Amino acid sequence: MLLGIGNAQAADKIRAGKSIGSLWAFLPLDIGMEKGLFAKYGIEVEISDLGSGAKLQQALASDSIDIGLSAGSDMMASVKGSPVLTVAAFAEEPRSVVIMVRADSPIQKATDFKGKLVAMPSLGSVSEWLLRRMAIAEGLGKDGVRPVSQGSVQANLAALRTAAIDGMVGPMEVGFTLEEKHEGRIAVRLAKYAPHFHAHIVFATKKLIAEKPDALARFLKGFFAAVKVMETDKKTTSEAAIRVLHSEPVIADRTYDEQVGMLIDDGHFDPQAIKLIKQSWVELGMLDKEPSDDQFMTTQFVPVKP
Repeated sequence: MLLGIGNAQAADKIRAGKSIGSLWAFLPLDIGMEKGLFAKYGIEVEISDLGSGAKLQQALASDSIDIGLSAGSDMMASVKGSPVLTVAAFAEEPRSVVIMVRADSPIQKATDFKGKLVAMPSLGSVSEWLLRRMAIAEGLGKDGVRPVSQGSVQANLAALRTAAIDGMVGPMEVGFTLEEKHEGRIAVRLAKYAPHFHAHIVFATKKLIAEKPDALARFLKGFFAAVKVMETDKKTTSEAAIRVLHSEPVIADRTYDEQVGMLIDDGHFDPQAIKLIKQSWVELGMLDKEPSDDQFMTTQFVPVKP
């Protein structure tokens, strides 16, 4: 049994969910468990993969999980009534999000997606948000690309392979795998359309914040201690990617090199990123007006100092 702070106290259990289990950036949960970083702060973590941002919100709302790792654009769920708040950010620009096409696709650049069908795990997610920002920035119009949801990364891959769709938005590491197998390639990296952003954030239920703020604070200490490990230890991180994500070693190392620079190791929020995200909700027609910050986030727990 894991012990908490003090030998007589059992660890507080935190149920943490990943919106997409295959994301490299969500490895702090696994590394934190394997390296005893959560246990150091008296926390026992149970990890689950929900499969999409929408399913993550459902799990949070039903009290099936306490913590959720998801995309910054998903903070809008709080404004629309989800009983959660964003408590920390752990990545800046969304380097992990790309558009993939088949190896034989004629599509070479962003403007080639005009009128094309592009799949993603769920609509209303960071994938759709970035796709629409790309379309606007490239002069295609907000609806210049047709988004569709297939329900999961694997379902999107199946649709891509059968040419049922023209492209798919998903994790960079999946694109690298397609390239290694000569089945597909990365056509567009979407990070450039959101230079000030929070690609990944930590949700906590309002119940956890109200009833166990100390346990949440200790969870965050363990989590960001693991982020610091990722920033400084490529070998440990790549080994975790191989084990948890079933990445090939070359994919794990390539993903590390591409994405480690986006990590935030103390949970702080970038005011420019928050402003952009709020503006975009209105720009893309998701909300009628910009919400106040306290409708979807709290700075009570940051910066985190493990």
